[in-house]
Formats: sequence, structure tokens, C-alpha cells
Amino acid sequence: MKYVGEAPQEELATGEHSTRNRIARSILDHGPSTVSELAGRLGLTQAAVRRHLDALTADSVVESRDQRVYGSRGRGRPAKVFALTDCGRDAFDQSYDKLAADALQWIARAAGGGARGEAAVAAFARARIAGQAEGYREAVEAAEPEKRTEALARALSTDGYAAAARGAPNGQGEQLCQHHCPVAHVAEQFPQLCEAETEFFSQLLGTHVQRLATIAHGDGVCTTFIPRATSQTTHHASERTAGRNPA
Repeated sequence: MKYVGEAPQEELATGEHSTRNRIARSILDHGPSTVSELAGRLGLTQAAVRRHLDALTADSVVESRDQRVYGSRGRGRPAKVFALTDCGRDAFDQSYDKLAADALQWIARAAGGGARGEAAVAAFARARIAGQAEGYREAVEAAEPEKRTEALARALSTDGYAAAARGAPNGQGEQLCQHHCPVAHVAEQFPQLCEAETEFFSQLLGTHVQRLATIAHGDGVCTTFIPRATSQTTHHASERTAGRNPA
């Protein structure tokens, strides 16, 4: 079963497969979703969404889980959400493969293994982010201070991360949510990739940021908390780091 891109409009109106494609794609783009959220986004009835989710679950494309809540939670059981499985993510085009993992393993061994090997992989991860840094920096610096997390999200989406910015539940800042990670499987083995990305976000936005969840660790979305103070410090930090590598 292949869920790649969007189906033609004429197929979206009638095809069972194309509707399930839309549902899977919506979960990829927006992260773990409730039946109500999917129905609202796709213009379907909740009954229709449940029927398609049953089929996607049977095909091991999606799985249900309790909705993850950050901060205080009201009474009652958490809502059920549907998230893509590893199989479901693999159905979309990915930019990672076994070659990448093999290459990082070789780097670690060539450096002597152990702590030296981990440091070598971390250096590679920072260099990889440095290669992408300029485009992200330009996008952030061109935005108004209060819009810079949103600008970063748009730039990340261009690179396939299906990212979005939203207010944090505690009202003290924002959350940068990446609903897709092109290197998730490799990052399971080499968390240095996630750590280098988090370091870069911190330097780019000029404030300490906190990674709350990652797809590589089994969460449905990579979530980074960015304090509200970012809007007041980003411009000056960007000026200090312009022209420098993020490592």
C-alpha cells in the first residue's frame, strides 16, 4: 500500500484508497489527530473517518493512542488520537536509508568507538545542519520578531518536515512542531542528529529551547518549546551569528 503525495481531485471524490491516502497524509502533516479533527480538516463525517481509520489500522498504517497532554490536564480520560506507525511513515517517500546508518556507524568506528565515536558522529550532525543553516537564517531574520518561529516552521516544511508553530499550552512561549522527520529511522540509532538540530534552533532563535518529544523516540511529532523571550532576543542573536556555522 502506497501513500505518497495527494491523489488527483477526481479520485479524491470517489476512491476509497484515495480517501485513506488523504487521511494518512493529514496525520503526517498535522501529527496525531482525533477523529473529530480529521473529519473537520477533510470535510468528512466522523463515521466515515472511523471506517477508514479501521482499515488503515488493519493495514498497520495507523495506530490509536492516548493523546499526549503537556502541562495540567482536566478531568476524564485523555482523548484518543491516531498516529502513523513506522510502516505508515515508510509508505511516504523518505530521504534516509540503510546507507546513511552504515556511514554513521563507520564514522563512529573510524574515530575509535566509544566516546570518541559519539563525538565524531555529533560533529558530523553539526556539520550537516551547518550546510542547511543559511536558508533557515535568512527566513528567520526576514520575519518580524513575533513571527520568527512561524518563519522557521515554513522553512522546515520546505525541506519536508511538515512543521508548524503554535502557542504553548502554558502560555509562556511557542511550540515548534515537526510532524515529519526525513531521518527518523537513522536518528533512532544516532540521537546526535536530534541534538544538533535542537542546538541549531537555540542559536538561530537566540534563546534556550527545550525538545519535548521526538518522532525518533516513538512520539508522533517532534515538539520543541521556545520561550516567549525569543521574540525579543532573536534579532540580536541573528546579528551575532550571521555568517557563522551553527555548531
